[in-house]
Amino acid sequence: MESFSPYSALAGGVLIGLSASALLWLNGRIAGISGIARGLLSLDRSGLMWRGLFLAGLIGGAWLYYWVAARTGQGDAIPRVRPGFPPAILVAGGLAVGFGTALARGCTSGHGVCGIARFSRRSIVATGVFLVAGIATTYVMRHVLGVQ
Repeated sequence: MESFSPYSALAGGVLIGLSASALLWLNGRIAGISGIARGLLSLDRSGLMWRGLFLAGLIGGAWLYYWVAARTGQGDAIPRVRPGFPPAILVAGGLAVGFGTALARGCTSGHGVCGIARFSRRSIVATGVFLVAGIATTYVMRHVLGVQ
């Protein structure tokens, strides 16, 4: 990957860690995106404001990155959806991720960032399963089904 920089990766990791820590220290909540989003859709309206602001910050941060990159001549570094990639596979992948998140009772951000940092055995196992499933899926898609 041409646009990889260890400094940007380090900065991103630090920001994720600081965000997860701040949410835990200031609000007593784990920064698991699936749980935060699920809370917005539940009938229980407690925490609606912080959940909405957290998710708006995720979306707004991505938008800001794209906006700045486009205006500073760094548009080539922006990841793009590959043309010709089968939409049915994207939908199936999204449904599989949603099913896996529900099955694991959390997502990669909750288990991988917050759970492992708390030495949760359940999160360590869940993150390992996420990684193995991702590796297996990539292998099957590329080498068995020939989808590039």
